[in-house]
Amino acid sequence: MFDLDSWREIFQSINKNKLRSILSGFTVAFAILLFTLLFGIVSGLKNTFAEAFVDDAANAMFVRVWKTSKPYKGLQTGRVIQLKNKDYNYVADKYEDKIQYLTARIYKNVNIAYKKNQDNYSLRAVHPDHQFLEKTIMDEGRYINGLDLKQAAKVIVIGRLVKEDLFGERPALGKQVNVNGLSYKIIGIFSDDGGDNEERLCYMPITTAQKIYGNNDYISQINIGYNPKLNLDQAITFGNRLERDLRQQLDIHPDDQSALSVRNMAEANKGIDQFMLALYFIVVFVGSGTLIAGIIGISNIMIFSIKERTKEFGIRKALGAKPSSIIGMVVKESLLITAIAGYLGLLIGTYILNQIGDSLEKYFIKDPSVNIGIVIGATIVLIIAGLIAGYLPAKKAAEIKPIVALRAD
Repeated sequence: MFDLDSWREIFQSINKNKLRSILSGFTVAFAILLFTLLFGIVSGLKNTFAEAFVDDAANAMFVRVWKTSKPYKGLQTGRVIQLKNKDYNYVADKYEDKIQYLTARIYKNVNIAYKKNQDNYSLRAVHPDHQFLEKTIMDEGRYINGLDLKQAAKVIVIGRLVKEDLFGERPALGKQVNVNGLSYKIIGIFSDDGGDNEERLCYMPITTAQKIYGNNDYISQINIGYNPKLNLDQAITFGNRLERDLRQQLDIHPDDQSALSVRNMAEANKGIDQFMLALYFIVVFVGSGTLIAGIIGISNIMIFSIKERTKEFGIRKALGAKPSSIIGMVVKESLLITAIAGYLGLLIGTYILNQIGDSLEKYFIKDPSVNIGIVIGATIVLIIAGLIAGYLPAKKAAEIKPIVALRAD
């Protein structure tokens, strides 16, 4: 395999037949290049979908309510639906085995001040599980806990940019801030992969907000993290059942879509999975066609090449060369050309993806890249095809008697 003289002959043969070698290499390189670009674009689409849900848990469900658009059980159209603590408790008790995380939300706009610095921010009053549903990253301190809820504590968790606005580079943890005229203690500072808007939010215990802002048990929304042991179909079934039961609980018409909605990430994830699977099938089909074309191209070129070298093989045999040495030389040559061309195709494809990656974002393709394992696998297929393409005609040519080979056209 590593005989220097043998490899010297191979390089001499390649150098002598430049056009044939270039055509063989181009066929392989183009097949791998196209394969790389196709899978890179699919990967970019997958990244776009992943980024769209980066700041929400993959198993999240969101229950929202508005006004009714249909009369039901003698109740009029236009009735405002209001979620309350009892609805939250109903969900918690009835679906305990299907829920991993559960939180309610209350939305408020508040003015927060520290000394001379102040600004208006969005505030969410929540339960502790909200941290995991929102994928909140605690940079300092802690999130809201059960004791805060029980005591209706005047504590607040602020976003990274809120801290920068009010405190700059100074420490903020443990400081008291004025929220709509009341003093709250900062117990945590968080960041969020969702971007700047998510980092200009603040969180407080939901019991505190209910006590201070209205002295009632109203909530704006219920967020659920379904049990991750449920598959997508089971999670969708759970979401549909939850929506049906809540409609009965709140006296909402079964077909009134404006009064209540359950946004289920399982439905979105299933749709994305189906779309990506279909896209992968298309890419695999096109890519396979490209590889088959490459295999045919290699085979044709190798057959033609070996036919051209039949006399050469006859001379080698007449001088005492064994058929195995002739076959080995052809196979090594085919292997070398295919491997180098495949690697070049991979390099060029990766380079193109890196160069055009940013410009593809407007087409919803983010950070296109390719799984090297897939491309290497495709290259190996072509290499094997090259070996077979070289071996079969070489074996046939090597078996010809020298006198017959010398007479070949």
